[in-house]
Amino acid sequence: MLHRRQFLQSATAATSALALNACDPFQVSSSGEVSLDIQPARYNVLPQSLTKGMVSLSANAPPPVLRARQGVPFFANVTNRLPDYTTMHWHGIRLPNAMDGVPYLTQFPLREGETFRYAFTPPDAGTYWYHPHCMTMELMALGLTGALIVDEAEDPGFDDDITVNLHDFRLGDDGQFKELFTARGAARGGTHGTVMTANWDQDPVYEARAGGLARLRVIATDMTRIYKLFLPGAKGQIIALDGHPVAAPVPWPTEAEPLILSPGQRVDFAIEIPQSEEQEIELMADIPGAPKRLARLRAIGTNPKRPLIDLKPLTPNHVPEPNLENAETIEFVFGWSPSGDLPNNGLCGTLGYTFWSINRTAWQGDASGAGPLAILKVGRSYILRLRNESPNVHPIHLHGLTFKPVRSNKRKVLPNWTDTALLLKEETLDVALVADNPGDWAFHCHVIEHQKTGLAGYLRVA
Repeated sequence: MLHRRQFLQSATAATSALALNACDPFQVSSSGEVSLDIQPARYNVLPQSLTKGMVSLSANAPPPVLRARQGVPFFANVTNRLPDYTTMHWHGIRLPNAMDGVPYLTQFPLREGETFRYAFTPPDAGTYWYHPHCMTMELMALGLTGALIVDEAEDPGFDDDITVNLHDFRLGDDGQFKELFTARGAARGGTHGTVMTANWDQDPVYEARAGGLARLRVIATDMTRIYKLFLPGAKGQIIALDGHPVAAPVPWPTEAEPLILSPGQRVDFAIEIPQSEEQEIELMADIPGAPKRLARLRAIGTNPKRPLIDLKPLTPNHVPEPNLENAETIEFVFGWSPSGDLPNNGLCGTLGYTFWSINRTAWQGDASGAGPLAILKVGRSYILRLRNESPNVHPIHLHGLTFKPVRSNKRKVLPNWTDTALLLKEETLDVALVADNPGDWAFHCHVIEHQKTGLAGYLRVA
């Protein structure tokens, strides 16, 4: 897999006005201006057959790793080359509301041949990602999910920086897409894929400098699967979750106690690479039946013998700390839809029914014109009380704002910053934030079938 290295490892050369569809499809772009064409694609997801009908930013490759730099303006000219309408959302980035890529809430969806210029300056370094927010289910299921890395202003000093995008595909034995969604799946935990991939490949091998320190970024971009990750025999530490350096230490995952990563979430591992060439570190997932290997890091080259203590702690991002004593509490109830109303299509797709709701009201589609679930005042501290009345788990994602868990009725939670929190069965989880970013911000479950069958809405910060 040597040809994957350019796609997966960090680059220092600056790029300006880079048209990704016109050059190496695995190219990593740095801060500047990029042109991205959403287009049909095909790829050998299964080695014996070419999967057709995929969607990417290149005709024959996965969506590339995009790189920006903290505090430096970033521009993306996104052109839709598909007959379906769409937009692009930049998951986890605290950006201006008009750049958030949510149809009707922040922009009109892009028709075929239309270009939208997304422009923002990332305030936070870390691991983020991008995906469509119109025709979301279909386009994500067909592969349109990619990594967006915001590099720190000061180099943290890793020898290798490797990104792994975890995504399932629903393929038959012939390597072609089968039915993408089912009503049964949407009404329960979501419809799982049949082929688990890392960067569209099965069990890829990525090279890292022997004896060096590697930063392994893992992103769960699947629409349904909740990953239970561990790295047997590896020595390392978790340095960031969901883009932000950890304030409260997170235990190193083991097979007995793996790290839970739900759709939309990310984790950054700092890992000591073995000192002898050809030794490998395995990224494993605990799945029903037996653990599955998702990807490997293979030691190559010279041996600098760098221990973890060589690394400086990552610089925290400047997220305002909520005042818990004066915070207003707002409750949100996640559960079944009280009716089977038919949601509108609004050019952005629908399954044609609702199963889920927030505060017992199902989202009626992107063009519904519904009001906000709550109005937050700019600069005020809030506790959002997330109450799950259903027997299913829900990764709850809030656009444009960053929050931290503070308490749960089911478990001990760590106060690390996030934009996506996994809400357990029958759990009540309190999360705290400062409403510091004005706008209408989407608020939904990141099991996309749940989102598109009612478990969505938005918060207004004004």
